[in-house]
Amino acid sequence: MRLVLVGPPGAGKGTQAVFLAEHFAIPHIATGDIFRANLKAGTALGEKAKSFMDRGELVPDSVTNEMVADRLTHADAVNGFLLDGFPRNVAQAEVLREILASKSTPLDAVLELTLSHKEIIDRLSSRRTCRECGKPTVGESKCPSCGGELYQRDDDKEEVISRRLEVYESQTAPIVNFYRGEGLLATISATGSVAEITARAISTLAK
Repeated sequence: MRLVLVGPPGAGKGTQAVFLAEHFAIPHIATGDIFRANLKAGTALGEKAKSFMDRGELVPDSVTNEMVADRLTHADAVNGFLLDGFPRNVAQAEVLREILASKSTPLDAVLELTLSHKEIIDRLSSRRTCRECGKPTVGESKCPSCGGELYQRDDDKEEVISRRLEVYESQTAPIVNFYRGEGLLATISATGSVAEITARAISTLAK
């Protein structure tokens, strides 16, 4: 299974990615993890990304594309993968199509998680993050994983969430139309329990 996961912030992509990757026995490839791995290992790509970050600039698509292309050559991705956080725009989607076409391994599906703006704002604004391990949680007084202190990240405040949703609609949502045109898009509601959403996703992808 070669799968891309898309959806607005707060739709639960990271959570579902873990369960879906386990179900299909494929690696969960998140762009943030790729960046951290390259920076930590001091690879040529990591050094290239760091040069932009040190200047306070956004890492350009070209470097991100190279990192993803390199990650997809790893042995664990031979029989499939789940991409989370890439592609973020149509240009990256076209690059991914070229990367996979060169290996005759096209995508099987693009799963879109949908949730109303009100639900997203309610969900994210009630989220707290652990200062120690960085894991998010809801409705807890301390981190259930490590007992660390919880705090509200700036980007989980209501006014910032609204802005993040505007950015998503303008920059990332067009890839939904791109993949719909490619005949790869499958859409599910991200409302309900984690288990319900996972079952819904697996059932949809099985078709």
